[in-house]
Amino acid sequence: MAKTKADNKLYDRLRDSGVRKRAAKLASQAEPLKTNAAEKVADELEAAADVIRKRAGTGTSKRAKAAKKAARTRKAKAAGRRASARQAASARS
Repeated sequence: MAKTKADNKLYDRLRDSGVRKRAAKLASQAEPLKTNAAEKVADELEAAADVIRKRAGTGTSKRAKAAKKAARTRKAKAAGRRASARQAASARS
């Protein structure tokens, strides 16, 4: 079990949100000064979340980010084409 009150709070919060005991224990005991350990735990939890999302059929967050970027790119390209067409139209008249 976690050692300090803050560790216990984090442990309880993780357990309440459905994280398994072992993962919650490791995450709550990661020392703040040892950022490598904390980063590793965070990366493992992200990877686990991605696997869960993929199995649920919603895809990964990586794919969602790529889709949003593609939408932004399409929007920017369309705006450029509109501006160019407007400029060409004004030059013709």
